[in-house]
Amino acid sequence: MPRWERARSAWEAICGQLCRNAIALISLAVALSSVGYNTWRNERTEHNRNTRAATFEILTKLADFERVVFLAHYDRDRASGNPRIGWTDVIVIYDLAIVAPPPLEAKASALRTVWRENWEHLDGQDEAPIDRIEAAVGELRFAAIETLRSLR
Repeated sequence: MPRWERARSAWEAICGQLCRNAIALISLAVALSSVGYNTWRNERTEHNRNTRAATFEILTKLADFERVVFLAHYDRDRASGNPRIGWTDVIVIYDLAIVAPPPLEAKASALRTVWRENWEHLDGQDEAPIDRIEAAVGELRFAAIETLRSLR
């Protein structure tokens, strides 16, 4: 048998096998693509869940932090407006922002820096320190809300 006839015979055998097993091959392709999509979707859902939880916790801690700042500055309440409480809130906010998307980490770092530079001046006499702290809080809050809006 000439070489071209053997090649043709082999090709016909392969085509025959493909035709006989077409349903099985299609089923395999569908199963593999379904597993791939489900894995991707589960990973994305878990990422969104973690980001959402961290961001909501950041917003909650920001509210607690602002309460401490207001009590320290406006009410001069050194018990409830203790700067050490503010420090713990800032540290927790920064730690949570590390696991959140990048804009939140940068804003939390900026808040930590602003707090470090201004917490000693919350005596109610000068408005500049509280304005700087509130600006940093506002930027972080805006970034957190935008992060929540961007989740799919």
